[in-house]
Amino acid sequence: MSDRDRDLERLLAVQDLDTSIVQLQHRRDGLPEALGLSRVEAQLRALAAEEADAAARRASLAASQTELEEQIAALTERRKAIEQRMYAATSSSGRDLQAMSDEVRHLTDRRAELEEQELAVMLDQDPVEAELAALRARGAPLEQRAEELRAQVAQAQSEMDGELAEATAARATEAAQLPTGLADRYETLRARLKGTGAARLIGNRCDGCHLELSSVEVEKIRALPPGGIATCEQCGRILVPV
Repeated sequence: MSDRDRDLERLLAVQDLDTSIVQLQHRRDGLPEALGLSRVEAQLRALAAEEADAAARRASLAASQTELEEQIAALTERRKAIEQRMYAATSSSGRDLQAMSDEVRHLTDRRAELEEQELAVMLDQDPVEAELAALRARGAPLEQRAEELRAQVAQAQSEMDGELAEATAARATEAAQLPTGLADRYETLRARLKGTGAARLIGNRCDGCHLELSSVEVEKIRALPPGGIATCEQCGRILVPV
C-alpha cells in the first residue's frame, strides 16, 4: 500500500470518527429521557405557578384574618375598659353613664360585624387550602417521575460521554498522522460541507453527496498517480476509491 493510500485510508477513519462524534452528540442532546424530563418539568413549573397563586391568595386571606382579629381584640379591650369605668362610676352624671353605655353598645355591634367578616374570611380559606392540597397531590407523582428521569438522563449521558471521549481520543490519534496539507484541506471542506470533508467512491457514486459521477471522471480518479488527491465533481469532497 502506497503512502497516499495509507493517508487516504486514515482520512476516511478520521471522517468516520467525526461522523460518529456528531451522531453521539446529537443522540446525547436528544435523549428520549431528557425530552420526557423536559415535559415533566414543564408540568411541574405550571403547577408551581398555580400553587404560588393559591398560596398568595391564602396569605392575603390570612393577613385579613389577622388584621380583623387585631381589630376585634382592640374593640374588646376598649369595651372592657369602658365597662370597668361604668361599674366604678359612683359620682358620674346620668349623661356620662348614658354616653358610656352607648359606646359599649356601638363597640359590641362593631365587634359583631368584624366577627362576621372574620368568619367569612376563614370560610374563604377552606377552598384555597383544598386547592393547595390538590395541587400538591398532583405534583407528588410528577416530582417522583422527574427524579427517575433525572437519574436515567445522568446515566445515559455518562455512558455517552464515555463513548465520546473514546471516539475523540481515537480521532486525535488518527488526525495527528495525516499530512498537514491534507488535514487542512479536509478541515476546510468539512466546515463548509456540513461535517463531511471526505467520502468514499463506491462504484460510480460519491458517498458524500450520493450523486453518480460520469464514467470518464471515475476512470480519471482511479488512474491518478501516486500522491494525487481526487475530489467529487458534484460536491467538492475528497474522494477515496474503495
